[in-house]
Amino acid sequence: MRNTILISTLIAGFVLSCVLFMTIGARGNWDFILAFRGGKLLTMMTIAIAIGQSTIIFQTLSGNRILTPSIMGFDALYLMIQSVLVLTIGSLAYASMGSFLKFAAETLVMTGAALILFRVVLRDASDISRMILTGLILGVMFRSLTSMVNRIIDPNEFSIIQQVSFAQFNAMNEDLTLVAMVITLACTLWLWSRHRELDVIALGRDYAINLGIDHDRSTRQLLIVVALLVSVSTALVGPIVFFGLLVSAVTYQIAGTWRHAVLIPVAALLSAIILIFSQTIFERVLNLSASVSVVIEGLGGLVFLYLILKRRRT
Repeated sequence: MRNTILISTLIAGFVLSCVLFMTIGARGNWDFILAFRGGKLLTMMTIAIAIGQSTIIFQTLSGNRILTPSIMGFDALYLMIQSVLVLTIGSLAYASMGSFLKFAAETLVMTGAALILFRVVLRDASDISRMILTGLILGVMFRSLTSMVNRIIDPNEFSIIQQVSFAQFNAMNEDLTLVAMVITLACTLWLWSRHRELDVIALGRDYAINLGIDHDRSTRQLLIVVALLVSVSTALVGPIVFFGLLVSAVTYQIAGTWRHAVLIPVAALLSAIILIFSQTIFERVLNLSASVSVVIEGLGGLVFLYLILKRRRT
């Protein structure tokens, strides 16, 4: 009963946030408003669902609620790809690249890098701690290479790298939304079909094996889906590090359960509410041109510090 009320409340909040985003400050032709704001709204929904779900699943697999998929260096790899592209083909060619081609290339590279990491490092599910440490090291390496490339490129072209260093919710490409939505929806349906298996995996490797779960195989499959969701969201708007941590911390707090049949929809709805409502406040009420990602990432960073300090005290 409690879970039904919670999910119903979140659905109502999600609908309200969508209505506010579509209607506040709306003037002129509604055909244009619906097309412009509707595309942006669908993009934010897709990103939010992908980030919320991927963070919950990754924390279940790692058994740690202060880790996010970005620990594997996705954001650093994304920035390195942008820097290398500007260095090799120039800013004009980079700016004129087809959005679909760029999105597909970035998604394939990041997903492929994750698959290589899982294949080489993750020999069995007990090696997941080593995989996380390897991801941290690779992230540092990618950032160092990006810094080196940025020193080589023309200073006038460096502004392009700066623009993609943060998630751009004000300049999203709605043309790619449909592709991202299909991928996210497919991953969501697959994860939902495995929610009972996720409940067992959350108990730990030994318990899962004793209960008949092929833990190693399931872990690899789930990590691939997580990598795909993170790659899609990063390629769509840019690197997002702490937003998932903010969403997961609130999700666990209000859900009060370990059942993924509740955690998955709560995380998706809550993530969408936070992102859409925050963008509405920034863009429609405060009339600010700065990206809301800066504020969201700042709040996520504070949540990260709080969780670390809380664990240390306990």
